[in-house]
Amino acid sequence: MKNDLFDGLKAKIAGKHLKIVFPEGIETRIIGAAYRLQAEELITPILLGNVEEVSATLRARGLQSSSFTIIDPADYDQFDKMVAAFVERRGGKVSEAQARDILLDVNYFGTMLVYMGLADGLVSGAIHSTADTVRPALQIIKTKPGVSRTSGAFLMVRAYGKEKYIFSDCAINIEPDAKALSEIAIDSAETAQLFDIEPRVAMLSFSTNGSGASPDVTRVVEATKLAKESRPDLKIDGEMQFDAAFVPEVGRLKFPDSQVAGNATVFVFPDLQSGNIGYKIAQRLGNFEAIGPILQGLNKPVSDLSRGSNEEDVYKLSIITAAQALM
Repeated sequence: MKNDLFDGLKAKIAGKHLKIVFPEGIETRIIGAAYRLQAEELITPILLGNVEEVSATLRARGLQSSSFTIIDPADYDQFDKMVAAFVERRGGKVSEAQARDILLDVNYFGTMLVYMGLADGLVSGAIHSTADTVRPALQIIKTKPGVSRTSGAFLMVRAYGKEKYIFSDCAINIEPDAKALSEIAIDSAETAQLFDIEPRVAMLSFSTNGSGASPDVTRVVEATKLAKESRPDLKIDGEMQFDAAFVPEVGRLKFPDSQVAGNATVFVFPDLQSGNIGYKIAQRLGNFEAIGPILQGLNKPVSDLSRGSNEEDVYKLSIITAAQALM
């Protein structure tokens, strides 16, 4: 069955020769996805790890190691140059000796390849924690101007890509303040545009348009105000309950003057707890495919896989990461 969403993304990246680095080069799910991506001429994968171990994993899949770029951080001919660049980037927070140890870590090494322009993006997390993936990105690539932190969005897809939404933050920020929440809203709108989703951003709460009162509601109201002031060109509204954001009849009843209510495409949750619960309910009860988390707000794309991800998840998130590199 044709998937219009990913067909569109593939068309964007095909022939661009984008390089995506995979720090987990000995993981079979990574190997399988990397082979598909290279065979379809969508990206050029860079696999990190001990060359013999990575080659053995490739051979076990019936693949030729000579067809792939494999880099061992411990035997990299530009390692001294990378160490110097890392020490400079960290602004004196690490010594040269410390940098040499740190950069043997595949996630730090891979992130430096992206920072130095030797790769266009990074995909990790199949066997590493979110912190292991995100920490190097925050220290080296850092967030875009005007963005104080990264956040994690999920692309929620149903009916072969014909029904698609953005849910965030579902992965990173436990309890963002109003300013951080406003940044998440704006970043999520930009993520929506990557997938040809017209962003109509709903700032979610247990209250709609003043129906409830609490510090949590006030935080969402203030975040909505800040986001609108920062990006008046975007359709952002709140605070609102999920049914008011999603169901046209409820939106008209509860928030009649809103451009977003009843017609939202981007859903910004007030905290990580509700966001994580929300996307998993949609995934398990609503039969949505949850693709992500897609890290937002960074200067260059880094993507964090779930450790429970399969080869198809790696394949799709790699395509998204490559498309982000063209933004």
